[in-house]
Amino acid sequence: MDTTGILDEALQRLHSSGPERLGQLTNHAPMAVEALTARGQASSVHRWLDLYKRKLEEFPSGVEPVTEDNWRLAIGDSRRAADWIGYFGREIVERPWRDVLTDWWPRLMPGMYGGSTHPVIRVGHAVRTLLVSEGTEPRLVELAHGLGYWAARYHPVSKHIAPLPGADSAATALNAVASIAERDGGFAARLGRITSLPAWASAITDPREAHHCLVELVRAATHRYATHGHGQETMLVHAATAPNAVLRTLPALPHILWVPSLRAAWTASAAVTAMYAPNTPVTYTPPGTFTPEEVFERALAHGDEHVIKLTDTALDIGDERALAAALRSIELSEPLV
Repeated sequence: MDTTGILDEALQRLHSSGPERLGQLTNHAPMAVEALTARGQASSVHRWLDLYKRKLEEFPSGVEPVTEDNWRLAIGDSRRAADWIGYFGREIVERPWRDVLTDWWPRLMPGMYGGSTHPVIRVGHAVRTLLVSEGTEPRLVELAHGLGYWAARYHPVSKHIAPLPGADSAATALNAVASIAERDGGFAARLGRITSLPAWASAITDPREAHHCLVELVRAATHRYATHGHGQETMLVHAATAPNAVLRTLPALPHILWVPSLRAAWTASAAVTAMYAPNTPVTYTPPGTFTPEEVFERALAHGDEHVIKLTDTALDIGDERALAAALRSIELSEPLV
């Protein structure tokens, strides 16, 4: 738990920035500074932000306030990001943040795939902080920004994705995901080309089993990055970090939402795999043996926001294969300079 006040300072610094830049690229800074703080690197937060600030844009202008009466017309409209963030900002002032999250999680969950899954990842980082610390104003505002970004970028998968024969484990199921044939275009274009995905954990009905399966999925997707990350070193990070965001949020949600959360997280991880995974894996041997703390220090020195977030997820898993995946991401990604 951060007691230095640095995370609050960083979030206040960031909340004058928009959730995206250039109309499509996500602002990763709130997620990265939360990860740095959670991993004991709060003293590096402002220095990292000084390097990242060139990627920030001013907070966008609003169009029309979102209300309980008109929200259905505004959901999924990326022009309404400021309106949605304002709506959730008001909601979180008026009601406990857990109540707001519980009401909106099932509404937003079908559209988890918008914004390349970054909105749910941002929410997961915000919730992790709120679960282990006081709900300071900057941390509550950060949750409002995450939920607002999610609502603005709400984008469901096709209703016509056919379930293929499943597998017993998450790792086997991810290996069974078939790559889409056409790989031109961005995330949304590729997402629309997915017509089938393997079924996995589809018979789960018990919330505790759903939690166990989510842990398994995050572990399998993280491990897989070490051998498949070269397919697309940035986008394949989300096959692990998106389901981990859901996993981090579960303790703040009622048990009735855990099973559908698992299904949405599996679809996200499998879809990213279908869109970006290479046809051929590689054998990866880490350049030595490192402690989790040493691996995170390497990620911080590298600086790339996706490297930091994948390493943060790898430390949640904590085994050698997960740390190898983090080291692989450092090798594959361009450093923040």
